[in-house]
Amino acid sequence: MAEPRMTTHTQTVLRALLGRSVSGERRQAVLRTGLYGLELSRMTDLPNGTLFPILERLLQAGWVERYWEQDELAEAEGRPRRRFYRLTTSGAEAAPQALATATAKTANSTGHRGLRPGLAGGA
Repeated sequence: MAEPRMTTHTQTVLRALLGRSVSGERRQAVLRTGLYGLELSRMTDLPNGTLFPILERLLQAGWVERYWEQDELAEAEGRPRRRFYRLTTSGAEAAPQALATATAKTANSTGHRGLRPGLAGGA
């Protein structure tokens, strides 16, 4: 499957799904169970109209899977079931490399390309 476009927002979503904004046991939980939609929206500060199309593209690329939580958990807390999103094995392998490549491209495109002030053209 084709690699998803690495927009800034896509990178933000992938970092969240990789658990990069949390640490310790919480990070392991994110990697194991994923994040539900509202939680992802809050972590990334992305509106639903931006977040869910990104998740759909990641699903189509095979990097993310989605699932509903068990009815019993939601009922015990007196709320509707949550839909979770988590990285697939291939997504967990591909995402860090894709993020590194995107970060390098951004650094190269905003860098000075080896030019130093005061040395151009002259004396």
